[in-house]
Amino acid sequence: MVDADQTFVIVGGGLAGAKAAETLRAEGFTGRVILICDERDHPYERPPLSKGYLLGKEERDSVFVHEPAWYARNDIELHLGQTVDAIDRTAKTVRFGDDGTQVRYDKLLLATGAEPRRLDIPGTGLAGVHHLRRLAHAERLKGVLASLGRDNGHIVIAGAGWIGLEVAAAAREYGAEVTVIEPAPTPLHGVLGPELGGVFAELHREHGVRFRFGVRLTEIVGQDGMVLAVRTNDGEEHPAHGVLAAIGAVPRTGLAEAAGLELADRAHGGGVAVDERLRTSDPDIHAAGDVAAFPLALFGTRIRVEHWANALNGGPAAARSMLGADTAYDRVPYFFTDQYDLGMEYSGWAPPGSYEQVVIRGDIGKREFIAFWVKEGRVLAGMNVNVWDVTEQIQQLIRSGAKADTEALADPHVPLDSLIP
Repeated sequence: MVDADQTFVIVGGGLAGAKAAETLRAEGFTGRVILICDERDHPYERPPLSKGYLLGKEERDSVFVHEPAWYARNDIELHLGQTVDAIDRTAKTVRFGDDGTQVRYDKLLLATGAEPRRLDIPGTGLAGVHHLRRLAHAERLKGVLASLGRDNGHIVIAGAGWIGLEVAAAAREYGAEVTVIEPAPTPLHGVLGPELGGVFAELHREHGVRFRFGVRLTEIVGQDGMVLAVRTNDGEEHPAHGVLAAIGAVPRTGLAEAAGLELADRAHGGGVAVDERLRTSDPDIHAAGDVAAFPLALFGTRIRVEHWANALNGGPAAARSMLGADTAYDRVPYFFTDQYDLGMEYSGWAPPGSYEQVVIRGDIGKREFIAFWVKEGRVLAGMNVNVWDVTEQIQQLIRSGAKADTEALADPHVPLDSLIP
């Protein structure tokens, strides 16, 4: 039984933390809820930062999880612009803020997220080198892309992952020139493998993006503190008036590590190791969102997922676990993207080497298809491109673990429902 005198502390003001606070109140928790955010903005969602808001199609206020008045109305003690610098697990306290405020917790949720991976090359201190993780980053980059578009300027993007490609699409819509530098042989290589990366490469080439695959940035060249060009390890130099480092993110585990909590190994994405109820190695401390590495029985592994749906669902799952619910967090990983006229949803988990073949249903040339990553007849993942209202069936097919007829999988005349046991 949860006592009304208890205090639950949430560290991290992203989507996972905000939805956890919301869920605690929705489930009837009447104790103190303290939400500590190191940013000065109210908790917000990150997808618009590289999509609608970056493109100027969504207003700034649309990114926030709740309107500002919601927190006081629901008796959430919100601390903005405050950093937690220590957890004392013996005393069950957290210390935060410039004045070293300490609060005691009965349950603690770490939703500290991730931070952009930094380029380790000369020139990263120049003006015009950008990252995209926070609202302030998006605001700055939005102005940069608009300016480059007006002046026919050139942005170089290091990394052809989701953020890199979404910013490339936004930059082209503003009219900026774009070059993407990627060490792998195709975009999204670590997620989609070599079979589907070419679809995204061709999409971007059609819109004027230049790719340089198989090379790395070695230096950002500047003059008077401003970016002028970049150099790559093949000896080439590329003009640049701005550079975006989009080479991935690192889970923010420093607080957990200092507190002696168990961390996941790099093979499982790093992060804070949690069990199926999102409890860390300390049963009174939970973790959710980008920072948490959780066991996924469906795939027989531990994974860390840096996507919106994991924060959206993981925060509430952690809150219910803090309240004593005995329910496993076993969501099928899901993410989406919008680039130019291509919309895509991906469900499942199929990194290169984990599958035997990719089965295509539909017209890949027209970019209207579903791709299935298959091993021993079992669907590990599915990606629907400009085909809608099929996510539920794809996830059911993945969850079933049943062998599917690959010819039927590839035949758009065979209803997906009929393939689900």
